[in-house]
Amino acid sequence: MTFVQSPSNPPQVESWHGQAQLIYQKQGEKTVPLVKTQAPLKVQRPFYPEGPQTCHTVLLHTAGGMVGGDSLSINITLEADTAALVTTAAAAKIYSDHPQRLPAQIQGHAQVGKGACLEWFPQESIVFEGAHYHPNWRIDLAPEATWVGWDIVRLGRTAHGERFTQGEVRSQLEVWQHHRPIWIDPQQILGSDALWSSPQALNQCPVLATFAWVGQPVDIACVQASRNCAQAIRQGAWGVTRLQQGLLCRYRGHSTSEAKRWFETVWAQLRPHYLGRSVVLPRVWQR
Repeated sequence: MTFVQSPSNPPQVESWHGQAQLIYQKQGEKTVPLVKTQAPLKVQRPFYPEGPQTCHTVLLHTAGGMVGGDSLSINITLEADTAALVTTAAAAKIYSDHPQRLPAQIQGHAQVGKGACLEWFPQESIVFEGAHYHPNWRIDLAPEATWVGWDIVRLGRTAHGERFTQGEVRSQLEVWQHHRPIWIDPQQILGSDALWSSPQALNQCPVLATFAWVGQPVDIACVQASRNCAQAIRQGAWGVTRLQQGLLCRYRGHSTSEAKRWFETVWAQLRPHYLGRSVVLPRVWQR
């Protein structure tokens, strides 16, 4: 545990630095995790709802949320020919109660070995109005490795009438393969009335979501199938893009549930192509 103190505010402000290290190894036909954690991060015991080849892992944040000054370090390593699906037990809450407006930060790094597949599907993040949130991820892919992941963010507690007119979300996602970048996705949202209302920005939509499959060439039929899945969307705008080595889906709308349903449907369409198996939903997801 570390402490952050402002010269103009003598009382100390307590902050957390949680850590999780997950290393997946092959033992026979089974993918087995080695786990090290530091509070407030913990990891549930591994699950194998689809057989021994793919390990389902659930990360827990026992503090219930992050405040300014808190940080999480998450390091995930998949050795060759392993497969892991990593999710979280609940939505992440990013609060806005640090007097110096320090950001809550996530530093994530994943190394995916040859022929391995990492699926990263955390529950949504709820960023309270006025909060500052900086998640940063780097994914390093070996040859024939695959990373599939999503990020779902709700700006403000809309059930409480909040908008996102102050605060900041600044994220960076980098995916590298063969020591070269194949997808870089920086984003910055500075809360303001203009950004909230502009049709070219948030358009009063509190939910922004991204789904990506990166590491393999994608057939145009997969792109079209993902677009077909979006026809059920009623509360948001969407787009599907073919990347040089992957596929990208974007959502801007009003419903985290709608974004997640679309992503789950896209995932079900794509998984037989990159993993050769049908989808099995993690047991902690509420249906």
